[in-house]
Amino acid sequence: MVCDRCIAAVRSSLEQMNIRVLDVDLGRAVIADTGPDYRRLEKELHRLGFALVRDKNEIITERIKALLIVRVHYREHPEREKISDYLSKHLHMDYSALSKIFSQTEGMTIERYIILQKIERVKELIDYGEMNFSEIAYDLQYSSVSHLSRQFKQVTGMTLSEYKKQKSGRRRPIDRI
Repeated sequence: MVCDRCIAAVRSSLEQMNIRVLDVDLGRAVIADTGPDYRRLEKELHRLGFALVRDKNEIITERIKALLIVRVHYREHPEREKISDYLSKHLHMDYSALSKIFSQTEGMTIERYIILQKIERVKELIDYGEMNFSEIAYDLQYSSVSHLSRQFKQVTGMTLSEYKKQKSGRRRPIDRI
C-alpha cells in the first residue's frame, strides 16, 4: 500500500469481511482476529492489487519499502537523517540486518531501491512543471544538478531535458519498483 486511497481500500475490505481492524498503515494491516479465513483474505487483497505477506523477511522488506516510499515521495522525515538511522529507528533492527534481508528478498540493495524511487519522484516533479532541475535536485537532497543528471541518465537512459520533452508513458507506479 503506497497511498491513502490504498489504505482506505484495504481497511474497507477488511471491515466488509467482518475482520476487526486495529490499524492500517502503508504496507501493513494489524487485525484483532486470530484466525481469519486467509484464503478469502488473500483473494480479496489480490482483487485490490495487493498481496498477503506472511514470511517474516518479506514483511520486513515490505515495511522497508513503505518507509522509503514515504520518505522519498511524501517527505515525512527529518531533513538530513541518514537512511540507516531512519530505518533502524522505525523498525527497531540493526541496519546491517535490514540491508541483508532486503537484498536477499528483493535482489537489490536498499540504496538501489532508493535511487529508483527518487528517479520516479524526479519524473513526477518534472511532469508537474512547477520546479526547475536545481529545485528538484535540492528537494531530493542531491549534492548538485549534475549528480542528479548523471543518476537520472544512468537509470532511464535519457537526460533530464530529453525526459522533459517526451510526453507519454514515462512513469512507473511507485509500488511496482
